[in-house]
Amino acid sequence: MSRVRSQVRVPTPGGGEERGGGESGGGAGASLTVPVMAGNLKKGSFVVIKNRPCKVIETSTSKTGKHGHAKVHMIALDIFTNAKKEDISPSSHNMLQPVVTRTDFQLLSIDDEGFCSLMNADGTTKDDLRIPDNEVGQEVRKLVDADKELIVTIVSAMGEEHLLSYKESQN
Repeated sequence: MSRVRSQVRVPTPGGGEERGGGESGGGAGASLTVPVMAGNLKKGSFVVIKNRPCKVIETSTSKTGKHGHAKVHMIALDIFTNAKKEDISPSSHNMLQPVVTRTDFQLLSIDDEGFCSLMNADGTTKDDLRIPDNEVGQEVRKLVDADKELIVTIVSAMGEEHLLSYKESQN
């Protein structure tokens, strides 16, 4: 007798779908998101709104209504694009919270195609990240051209990685 396991289609950040048992994430039990009750979200919390990782900048809770649920209205900014997002959810319902990691790397170089060569604290290198096309990217290029040593912060969430900030190395 064979068992058939149902498949759940989970939208991926790239626009496709991933099949799995409901957990959205990579290997080794890693997950891109974790559930969090909407009523527990406060200013500064991370939340997924419209399939984008966001940081909450404002929340307000309405009184319980006719159907007995208080509603949480939240305004958040996409952590990568700074686009404003809003959502309303019953306070007792679960929402998704992205797992956000920040990692500092030493910037070694930027190639002609805009890819950064980065060195981690353990000496390993990372060469698959492109310099952003914004003010941060322009400033980083300017400082690299001036032979400054930089430490860049890479933020990762929901399968995306972006260079969001930098500082001059103190060496």
